[in-house]
Formats: sequence, structure tokens, C-alpha cells
Amino acid sequence: MPNKEVQFVDIGLTPYQATWDLQEMLLDHIAQIKLKNRREELSVETPNFLLFCEHPHVYTLGKSGDESHLLMQEPFLDSIGASFYRINRGGDITYHGPGQLVGYPILDLENFYTDIHLYLRMLEEAIILTCRDYGLVAGRIEGLTGVWIDPESDNARKICALGVKASRWISMHGFALNINTDLSYFSHIVPCGIATRGVTSLQQELGRLMNISEVKTKVLEHLTQLFDWKLKHVSRETLNLTLNQ
Repeated sequence: MPNKEVQFVDIGLTPYQATWDLQEMLLDHIAQIKLKNRREELSVETPNFLLFCEHPHVYTLGKSGDESHLLMQEPFLDSIGASFYRINRGGDITYHGPGQLVGYPILDLENFYTDIHLYLRMLEEAIILTCRDYGLVAGRIEGLTGVWIDPESDNARKICALGVKASRWISMHGFALNINTDLSYFSHIVPCGIATRGVTSLQQELGRLMNISEVKTKVLEHLTQLFDWKLKHVSRETLNLTLNQ
């Protein structure tokens, strides 16, 4: 029987490397259970996790990304208080920073469905529905991953980037929704490798500082409905205990 329970923790403002390391540990934890099940013909349930966080200013470049899309020399990063990582997700370059909701689902997709494209569309849909909660017209652009405001107009602008990795049908990395994000940091990159489109945020679109906790709650509710999972709020200490078992 698939395990639809998802252990959720909001770890707050956390350095990128620490969160990447945590994702890798959770993925490995799930993978070891799956491998043992297959090797010993067991049926131990595999867990699922969801992390919410914000990051200090950081640029990340996906494995298929073009490094020329970082429009500055790395020493300049220090002057704007940012760091840079080459990482193992799909997609090109993006920015993370304070005021942005970053969601990392570490799921055994065999508990849900083994379809990466459907998985990405579900993540997008949760953000689309959240934007609509605030009266914004949000959607997709054919051939481009992510969520856009006014997607059918010449002024389409990206409000949420997505980039994932799956190993043994276990997901990591995820989405980044601009809420109260300082959009000036995007001027130092070609966001997601797309030079012809702009970026935006909920604050920019609605003309007011947003309540991030409220937005997080809406995103979480839509994800829960779309994936039909059972959400279990846990602490970071509980995650650590799980990893040390």
C-alpha cells in the first residue's frame, strides 16, 4: 500500500549548502529503505518529506545550465552578499533569497505516480492556484517550466521557477515562489536561461508587502489537495532522529 503521509517542516532562513545536504540525506534515507525492500523482498513503507525555507542570497546553476548566464565574475558576488553553486537539478540558473518561498519535496514518487512531467505540472498547479487566490492571472507557457503571470501576453513574467532531480523515483529540489523577493538580484543573471522574459513577485504584482506565512499556508493547502497526501507537521529535531535511526 503506498504511503501518502508527508512529513513537513519549515526550516526558515537556512544557508543553501545546509539545505542541499539535508535533501541529500533524506533522499539517501528513502533510497536505502527501497533498496533493502527489493534486496530482501520486504514491504517497509518509504517516507516522504517536504521542506519549506528561505535562503540567503544565492545563485544556483543546474547541471545542463549555461554558466555564461551568470552575468558577473564570481568575485562580484561578495559585493552583493551572494554565493553561487553548481548543482545537480535540471534547468538553468536561478536566484534564491529572503522573501522567496522555496519548497523542496523529497518524495518517493512510487507512493504517488511515476511520471516526472505530471509531478512538475502538479507543483506548477499549486502555485497557479495560489496566485489566483490573490486575483492574479497565472499559468504556463508551452515548452517552458515554471509559473508565469499573464502567460498569454507579450508581457508574461515569471513568478515561480522549478527545477527537480529524481533518483530511483525519489525527488529532490523543487520550486521557488517570489513573494517579497528583491527582484534586483535577477538582473545579474539570465533567469532560467530565458533572456526575453521578465520576473516578478506577489509584492510587485499586488503593490504591497505580503504576509509570507499566509502565502505558505495557501501553497501548502493546494499541494495537499493536489497530491492527496496526509500532511504531518514535524520538527527539524524529528527529521534528525529519523536520519539517525
